[in-house]
Amino acid sequence: MTVALAGNPNVGKSTLFNTLTGLQADTANYPGKTVELNLGITKYKGKTIGLVDLPGTYSLDPTSEDQWVARRAIIEERPDVVVVVMDASNLQRNLYQTLQLIELEFPIVIALNLVDHAERVGLRTDYQKLSKMLGTPVIRMVASRGEGIDELLQYLTNESPIRPAKGSTFYGPRIDQTVGEMEEAIKRSFDNNASGLSAHALAIRLLEDDSEFSELAASQSSQLSESVQVLRKSIESEYHEPASLAIARERHALAKQITEMVQSKATTRPLLSQRLLHYSVSPYTGVPLAFMVMVGIFVFMVNVGGFLGEVTSFLWATYASPSIRFVIVTAVGNGLVSHVLLWGFDAGILGAVSVGIPYVLTFYLILSLLEDSGYLGCLAYLTDTVMHKLGLHGRAIIPIIMGFGCNVPAIMGTRVLETKRERILASILIVLTPCSARTAVIIAAVGVFAGWQYAAAIFGIDLAVMGVVGLFLGRILPGKTSGLVMEMFTFRRPRISTILKRTWFRFSAFMQMALPMITLGSLMLGALYETGWLQILLAPVNPIMLTLLGLPAVASICLVLGILRKELTLQLLIALAVMKYGPSASNLLLFMTPIQLFVFGLVVTLYFPCIATMTVLGREVGWKSATTIMLSTIALAISMGALAFRVLPAICILH
Repeated sequence: MTVALAGNPNVGKSTLFNTLTGLQADTANYPGKTVELNLGITKYKGKTIGLVDLPGTYSLDPTSEDQWVARRAIIEERPDVVVVVMDASNLQRNLYQTLQLIELEFPIVIALNLVDHAERVGLRTDYQKLSKMLGTPVIRMVASRGEGIDELLQYLTNESPIRPAKGSTFYGPRIDQTVGEMEEAIKRSFDNNASGLSAHALAIRLLEDDSEFSELAASQSSQLSESVQVLRKSIESEYHEPASLAIARERHALAKQITEMVQSKATTRPLLSQRLLHYSVSPYTGVPLAFMVMVGIFVFMVNVGGFLGEVTSFLWATYASPSIRFVIVTAVGNGLVSHVLLWGFDAGILGAVSVGIPYVLTFYLILSLLEDSGYLGCLAYLTDTVMHKLGLHGRAIIPIIMGFGCNVPAIMGTRVLETKRERILASILIVLTPCSARTAVIIAAVGVFAGWQYAAAIFGIDLAVMGVVGLFLGRILPGKTSGLVMEMFTFRRPRISTILKRTWFRFSAFMQMALPMITLGSLMLGALYETGWLQILLAPVNPIMLTLLGLPAVASICLVLGILRKELTLQLLIALAVMKYGPSASNLLLFMTPIQLFVFGLVVTLYFPCIATMTVLGREVGWKSATTIMLSTIALAISMGALAFRVLPAICILH
């Protein structure tokens, strides 16, 4: 059977999906859109259940790509059951989309999640009464602790099929009467099977002026189109506002009425999480707190990452490298072939793990902590004023922050923005955002060998560039910035197990993709170096690199291969150092000066993003725009690098 997981954002839907699938999920794009669906399977008592994790949305109105995909996945794919994950502490807000799903007459099971938090703030829910009013099973759940999972699976695998919800959707006598008249008109003049909806559901969609179904009805029946216009006007004359707004208002009113009937609120002292939320969004305390959080992240990565890097290099030089060298030399002798193999399987793998474990792993750990605690929402609220000056609103900060982990999902995450202008602008800023791979280069190369303050300077320059680009594009791109309307959630205690699982899942996916590529790149570089071809190929490039950027010629090879993945730039440099100076030569200062490391890190941060990012960018904003962005970032990086190379020695910043 197929089960779709639906619900508002931040209600624990992804936690439930990950718990059921064990984080073993695939992604798929819905036809015609770039929004991804998470796909997975789970087994219970010998039965296999296919799971589709829909985008987190507040409604099924097609006002954004994620809402369009969620609705079409339900209507066209017609899952056997829709599990609606709801936040027990915010029931009224969550009920709006649930009422829309009830209108569609799908088999529904409600997973009322976060009941532990709701009870801590004094909210008690009568689950049986809620189930009776909505006409669907309601399961008490704390997905992060696994509570309610077995009960949900029992419902889904029960021999008796779950029937379509037939609860109360009373929107007032006038609207209900008009919906009935609309149903009769549909039955007389239109085959509603073409829409995939029942006559009742289609009637509501048409009265709400849903563009997709209105166009379908108009193309097949002029008589029905005329009936729609007449009935909409009857609602508008009664409510003195558009029919779509009147129906939405009545739906909200019904959600409020149901909530008041099934929930009671006890007086409790504000929780620590609620007080922390207040301090985190207040401009006077929230801004300093956000600054301290960012500084804390930087200090953590520099110190913890640096320590892990030293330990990794020591263990590799002490145990792994001698064994690998012994095996290779024993197998193929001490000649050209063995030297090339050592580039890949000794220096190459060391380059991968010495960057991946200390810096990529630590960053994913921090990102998971910020996500699980709910702090990202506070950053969106705090940065709204600044983001407006860049032509965006505060919600855009969330995909931009995601870009510090990986630009690819961050660019795809821009679908939460309402206009194409905002999505293009946010995507450009994300391309300039230093992902975990670029962050690793900055910290491991510049921070460790030139000093932490110079790594911080690169981050500062990058942020300044993002600000200037945002201000410039915000003024020249046509259109206006929409306002910020977002839901604020209290902080939640992060669960160590969830954070560790999510971190390991991301890190293992990173290593599975990066390790083969780095090993192969090191083998290619080793073959070129050992045969002398590297010097021949670099001869024409050497004067350019040295004149413009002051970098050694080998840096050009690393920068070119870094187009595949940015961490390759540093990992291949490390491989080169290891092969020239031995397995303990993790000190890049042996063949590059601090100024060269600074320029190298700055260029890596700004120039062409990786192939995966460009592929997604081309799909999201078009290849013409993506190519323009690519060429612009290369020109920007070379210009900034050349400027830094000339300015730094003059002002004697680095020694």
